Amino acid sequence: MIRSMTAYASAETVSPAGNLACELRTVNHRYLEISPRMPDELRAHEGTLREKIAARLSRGKVDATVRLRSEARLAGDGLQLDNALLAQLEELANGLGSRFPGMTIQFTELLRFPGVLQQADVDPDAMQASLLRVLDEALDALTATREREGGKLGQIIAGRLDAIETIVADVRQWVPEIRAALRARLEGRLADMRQPMEPGRLEQELVLQVTRIDVDEELDRLATHVAEARRVLKLAEPVGRRLDFLMQEFNREANTLGSKSVDARTTNAAVELKVLIEQMREQVQNIE
Repeated sequence: MIRSMTAYASAETVSPAGNLACELRTVNHRYLEISPRMPDELRAHEGTLREKIAARLSRGKVDATVRLRSEARLAGDGLQLDNALLAQLEELANGLGSRFPGMTIQFTELLRFPGVLQQADVDPDAMQASLLRVLDEALDALTATREREGGKLGQIIAGRLDAIETIVADVRQWVPEIRAALRARLEGRLADMRQPMEPGRLEQELVLQVTRIDVDEELDRLATHVAEARRVLKLAEPVGRRLDFLMQEFNREANTLGSKSVDARTTNAAVELKVLIEQMREQVQNIE
């Protein structure tokens, strides 16, 4: 199935340490490049995150952002207070009360003092399970988006392949007329020669000229490439690299067709082929 390399997805879940959110952004890239951004308390799970993404995606630059928002929960439910430290701060505040009678301390300011509020230990296995769960949800959404966009890219490429097939068929119809016109021109040139023509000279020159402009092989290869591209578009595996190689082959045949042209119609056909191939190549650059 065709998949685009450009997509965005996000997911959120509740973990033992609070709300866990994951955002994935992908753009086209020659290889798979993963750039994770995550809080320090989850950094130990970065390797697992990379492995999970690499198992689901084969190409593209992936920005993976993980956010953890802890909820303010007191003792026994996530966050704990250091009562001994609070007692020391209370004693210190009472001692300074006579010197600073107007001094007031807000509860939120007290919680900001280093060490007053402590995070309870969280089971690393439980956190990893939560991380993998939210990552799987984000990857599912990302894959669905990439497949939808890939379907659109596949339709565009299929349309260009139809146009190439039409051009190849047209050129095949023109070839006999072009050969006949070439023979007529050659006969006219030889007839204008004042010296007698050697026996078989016309046929020799005609064979030489026809050989130089023969494009049957190029047309056959273009038709083969069209059939192969259509086959590749139906594969379930990532096909971006295959299609990129085919675009090079398409372009080679179009260039050869143009270089052999002795007729305005085939020259225009070669130009139109190159335009269609370039349009396909631009779309292929974004396919996984």
